[in-house]
Amino acid sequence: MQLHRSTYDSSDKKAEANIFNTTTTTDSYMALIPALDSTKAVVILLHTYFIHLALAKVILQECSRARSVPLMQQLHWLPIEWRIRFKLATLTFKALHICRPPYLADHIQLHTTPRSTRSSSSQLLFVPRHNLSFGSQAFRVSAPKFWNTLPLHIGQSQSLSTFRRHLKTPYFQLAYPAT
Repeated sequence: MQLHRSTYDSSDKKAEANIFNTTTTTDSYMALIPALDSTKAVVILLHTYFIHLALAKVILQECSRARSVPLMQQLHWLPIEWRIRFKLATLTFKALHICRPPYLADHIQLHTTPRSTRSSSSQLLFVPRHNLSFGSQAFRVSAPKFWNTLPLHIGQSQSLSTFRRHLKTPYFQLAYPAT
């Protein structure tokens, strides 16, 4: 079904925003999935996936048998695991550049080296050591891990909107490789 602008009015956009913002709360819990046992993790992931799929079908007015990947691509929605990475990177950018929220900014430290190297200007973050597998899910550990894997030009964006735009494009390409 081709979506026409006349059928997708501002009230639909507001409804989409309200519903989709509600699901972001569920996404914030997804970073804890590896710490749960496998049965609980699968149940939570499937539940969240089905919510997103149902939302996509309602917004695009598709039948219940429509395939999920084309719907998500048409709405330009990242899959759940990529949304988690996107949100973690966005929070890290805010903590580094805007110092907001302050309780997260306090947990991030730039990696420093005793001598000047080529990577000194790359804004790499210090990844603290942890002993437990649950500790790897903490913001102070997972945020630097994801941040250090970003290309340099994305991490050095001047504004949050530029950062989000430059980050979403490669994430979208990785999530939905061209076939």
